Amino acid sequence: MTIDEKDGTEAPQFNESNTGKQDPPVRRLNVSLKSRATGVGTPLTSDFSRHCFVTELKNRTRRYFRSGLEMVRMANCYSEEGNLESAFIIYMKFIVLFLEKIRNHPDLSSVKPVDREINKQKLKEVLPVAEKIKTQLLVRFTEEYELYMAKVEKRRIAEEKARREEMARKEKELSEKLAALEMKEATNYHKQPPYGPKESKLIVPIAPLPSDINYPSDPDALEDDDEEKYAAESYDKNLGPTYPVPDRSLKPSKLDIPTGSILKPNVDRSTKPLSLLSPSLHNQLGLRKVIIPSKLMPKFMSLAQKNTDQNTETCGILAGSMVKNQLYITHLLVPKQKGTPDSCTTMSEEEIFDFQDRQDLITFGWIHTHPSQTSFLSSVDLHTHCSYQRMMPEAVAIVCAPRYKETGIYMLTTNYGLDFIANCKSTGFHPHPSEPPLFTTAEHAVFDDYAPIEVVDLRR
Repeated sequence: MTIDEKDGTEAPQFNESNTGKQDPPVRRLNVSLKSRATGVGTPLTSDFSRHCFVTELKNRTRRYFRSGLEMVRMANCYSEEGNLESAFIIYMKFIVLFLEKIRNHPDLSSVKPVDREINKQKLKEVLPVAEKIKTQLLVRFTEEYELYMAKVEKRRIAEEKARREEMARKEKELSEKLAALEMKEATNYHKQPPYGPKESKLIVPIAPLPSDINYPSDPDALEDDDEEKYAAESYDKNLGPTYPVPDRSLKPSKLDIPTGSILKPNVDRSTKPLSLLSPSLHNQLGLRKVIIPSKLMPKFMSLAQKNTDQNTETCGILAGSMVKNQLYITHLLVPKQKGTPDSCTTMSEEEIFDFQDRQDLITFGWIHTHPSQTSFLSSVDLHTHCSYQRMMPEAVAIVCAPRYKETGIYMLTTNYGLDFIANCKSTGFHPHPSEPPLFTTAEHAVFDDYAPIEVVDLRR
């Protein structure tokens, strides 16, 4: 399945969701847009270049000129909503792309004069707007940076005060311990005998002599039992009387600890970290919500029914607008196309572009049928969607499988699939590894039962 050319080309990657650490304002906006338009001026800083990254131009120039117009629409939406930083970043991507990168493209001469003129007019509109936004952002960043530095200084003072208080507390505790130790030594000194500790003597008490000892006149005449008895009751010449040895048989064989007192660690398995491939992590990656009207799929299946009965795929473009940083699909565009049981190629794409330009619509993804297969993304589908997702990170691919009554909403995995497909040079249907997954369910897409959808069938 393909919506654009079946040559595996891809749109440039423009992802405005990058974030950086707190930098001084002069590092965040150290560029003059008007001077860059004339080819002079200071270069982009490394921090700003990270936000305005544009991939190498390996695709057909028509794709870039069409993507550029949608970039301007997206930036205009951000500007109208007051999100100046996101608007400025996208404006700059547009400027860098068409003032610097596109000039070296070997296919530039194939661009139609009308497209060049439209792009030239857009540049004239964008340059002063971006310069104005840059000035506003510089003022805001300066205020934020000063506030940030004030907080840093306040935190440093608080930490220094806490450190000094801790040192003073420890010194006080040490002094109190030394004083207590000196007092204890003085008390022990006064309790010593008059002759002093050096003259004290160890007094060992002498055990009393038993009165019932009978000393034999001839020790050799003693019986063995009498010898043992005599030895037990005799005295050691140095240690005094000897005493019976304890019976070792009374020693316990092992330490008897009640089993109930051993506590097992309480481990909550629900807190186990999720896999990086888990679809539930998508929202943590900063993807905006895509609002899909619930009526979209039934209407698309209805207009595709004739092709479905003939085992032929049908495709369409999902377009809409951005409101409060959420992407609303409002239009289903069905272009002229030529389908087979496992593919679909669009024709007369200029009609789609013209309609989107007139209605000021942004592309949010695509939809197609699998008349005789289940819902999934084939190898050709993966390459087709890669172009959409590299242009719009939130772009979705909807696959309807009427025979199996399945509908899936997919996206390439951001941590593996997107880069893998972008670097895959194969065309047509070809095998891909199944692990790690190349695509997954688009968790950032939500349905709205009350959202309207307008169907524009350009096949008629």
